[in-house]
Amino acid sequence: MQVTILENRWIPIIPTSKQAEFLLVPDRECLYGGAAGGGKSEALLAGALQYVDVPDYAALLLRRTYSDLSLPGALMDRASDWLTNTPAKWSSVDKTWTFPSGATLTFGYLESEKDKYRYQSSEFQYIGFDELTQFSESQYTYMFSRLRRLERSRVPIRMRSGSNPGGVGHEWVENRFIKGDKLFIPAKLDDNPHLDQEEYLKSLSELDPITRKQLLEGDWSATPKGDLFNRDWFQIVDDYPRDARLVRHWDLAATRAGKGSDPDYTVGLLLGEKDGIYYVIDIQRMRGTPMEVERRVEQTAHLDGVEVVVSMEEEPGSSGKNTSSYYRRLLAGYTYKAVRPTGNKRVRASPVSSQAEVGNIKIVRGRWNKAFLEELVMFDEGAHDDQVDALSGAFEYLTRGSRPVRLRARSVGRW
Repeated sequence: MQVTILENRWIPIIPTSKQAEFLLVPDRECLYGGAAGGGKSEALLAGALQYVDVPDYAALLLRRTYSDLSLPGALMDRASDWLTNTPAKWSSVDKTWTFPSGATLTFGYLESEKDKYRYQSSEFQYIGFDELTQFSESQYTYMFSRLRRLERSRVPIRMRSGSNPGGVGHEWVENRFIKGDKLFIPAKLDDNPHLDQEEYLKSLSELDPITRKQLLEGDWSATPKGDLFNRDWFQIVDDYPRDARLVRHWDLAATRAGKGSDPDYTVGLLLGEKDGIYYVIDIQRMRGTPMEVERRVEQTAHLDGVEVVVSMEEEPGSSGKNTSSYYRRLLAGYTYKAVRPTGNKRVRASPVSSQAEVGNIKIVRGRWNKAFLEELVMFDEGAHDDQVDALSGAFEYLTRGSRPVRLRARSVGRW
């Protein structure tokens, strides 16, 4: 194995101790990095070149976009520095280096979800993702289907990645490698003696505190937080007053989640009020087709009972009026209210924030609590705000809309 690194004529560097650890691990799957400046790109490129003297060996290095690949100092530029004036031949059309053995090193990108299918007839023994948190989980997992070798080959099958914390894929990468059971090799700026660390530290000092902790310390727990809600403001309670005023507000999104997609959720939030205290009682949260959404709305209204007002945001224009008209017919027998929102999402959430800060909004215990609280504290920095929008709509109705009927003694909507 050592000959594939130290005596490899295609790898012109002496790996750092962390890079060498990354290059020598036998695991099929491994993530390298964490902090900026740890030599991730070099490690990925060296890994791809380890077996290019083996006939029919094929390696693939990926970035999210082609422009990411072609930036100065990025993977293709670095490979050109290493391989120009060697017997390896470059094809600018295929973005592929071909070696005397017939082995290949190809550079690719996965800008959209469908780009992964460009590789569906390919076979690689090494696939490297540079900046893994910029990819979706489905893009990453799909590429395992492209990893294979001939039956008698001794070349290891390897999926390798390098990344800093942050980015759209932060959560799934953290769950898979940092919190999960896949191998993670952390490397920081101090682990790379080839970099001008003093100058790089000056550059990192210009960043905001969260990004600086991510890039300088490789801190996966350092994530942006919204500034409108604090988790400690919300008391978890076991029940709510049975004579509370009640409304179920729906924030609609008729999209089924596909592989790698992350569409909005349809959310129906049941909110109660008694003596100025508000209770988040139940949340219905789903992704589905328009028909599936309609069925859930109708079923939930049936379970809540006719006493509970159903409110929905009405979008501007004729399509919004048509939607309201349809649901009014669908929910015949229930009290249905179409509401026109005023102001942007943050403006609508601000009154809720004010009440929460003084302890006037409580959450009834349920399995949905964790996801709801996480979305609240991330608003409006997180990927989704559908539950916050539903809370804002329900709160606005109870404070400004018609007064729903008070219930006397009935359990409502506790799924």
